[in-house]
Amino acid sequence: MTLPILRTAVAGLALAGLLVGCQSVQTTAGGAVGIERTQRMSPLVSETQLREQAELSYREALAKERQQGKLNADPALTARVRAIAGRLIPAAGAFRPEATRWNWEVNVIRSDEMNAWCMPGGKIAVYTGLITKLGLNDDEIAAIVGHEIAHALREHARERASEQLGAQVLLSGAVMAIGGGQASMDLGGLFYKTFFGLPNSRLHETEADRIGVELAARAGYDPRAAISLWRKMTARGGSGVPEFLSTHPAADTRIADLEVYSARVMPLYEQARRER
Repeated sequence: MTLPILRTAVAGLALAGLLVGCQSVQTTAGGAVGIERTQRMSPLVSETQLREQAELSYREALAKERQQGKLNADPALTARVRAIAGRLIPAAGAFRPEATRWNWEVNVIRSDEMNAWCMPGGKIAVYTGLITKLGLNDDEIAAIVGHEIAHALREHARERASEQLGAQVLLSGAVMAIGGGQASMDLGGLFYKTFFGLPNSRLHETEADRIGVELAARAGYDPRAAISLWRKMTARGGSGVPEFLSTHPAADTRIADLEVYSARVMPLYEQARRER
């Protein structure tokens, strides 16, 4: 990078800071797993707005699945997933007390897709393929649901939106300053995604893994099930994408981290088991 371009990038970064005005926040307590990272959120990306949009998107998704006969098509499996989530949600108070008062909702979608998600504000969906194809037990389902709940607690969607807004402002300002065109914008976008966007996404996944095992432990589910879950995932084979260009940590990296943090929360699990 030449000195003039470096100066332009610094100026663009300053412009992004002025226009986006991100604020440092801590969405959750650290918990036993010690999630202490301060997050940067733009006031232009409102938590309330994201929740409202999530509610609309959730209703649309459920209506579509209901119309196709795929929404909660297996009552026994739906009851099983809801019972697990019902134990995890109170445990969320250890990280974010007001989250226990969110309007949580849990639904199961019949699909071969191995997927699950939790929208801002506690709107959860679990796909049957994830459970049936991997043969998940209750502890492993708790690992999945706890992980997705963690994303909502940490407001990772809002953080990503704030980050992308800042990047857009930065890239636009820098490209205009050097007189670049669409090709420059495309290259800049690729650079941002590769060196900033993806690593941050992997950081979010790691935070969700760690919070997820603590939620499971506090709810009386074996946190070590997260390890067996990812071993099952690995056994089925992944996409083969290197960790450097992946939005998720590599399987070996993830399992090694889960081994450390599941051991850290074992006393919480043992205490919860005694109290049940």
